[in-house]
Amino acid sequence: MMKRSEEITGQYFTFLKKHIQDVISGTVPEFMEVNEIAGELAVSHKHLTDTIKKETGQHPCYFYDQEIIREAKLFLANSDRSVAEIARLFTYDPSNFSKFFKKMTGLTPGEFRSNSQQ
Repeated sequence: MMKRSEEITGQYFTFLKKHIQDVISGTVPEFMEVNEIAGELAVSHKHLTDTIKKETGQHPCYFYDQEIIREAKLFLANSDRSVAEIARLFTYDPSNFSKFFKKMTGLTPGEFRSNSQQ
């Protein structure tokens, strides 16, 4: 029998993956806040945060950022779109996207792309 906390954690990850795909495809105009996701999962923001932290040791935002970066890396490695176009797909201003990407990976999107294409 799965514990409720495991269930919530699983639902969060499932929701996150689908939500990020929906944003990239343009089905949804922008990324939801974690408190809005909690609402979609019918739990309070605090309960969602506490549960994810307890189950994984990390804040829900950590996984949100990781998943966005994972998807962004796929676009950088596998598409000819410019970094600015990719940033816009992810609803970021290009300079903010580059800062976020560098903070998360240690590389700029351009550096990541050239490394992945060697």
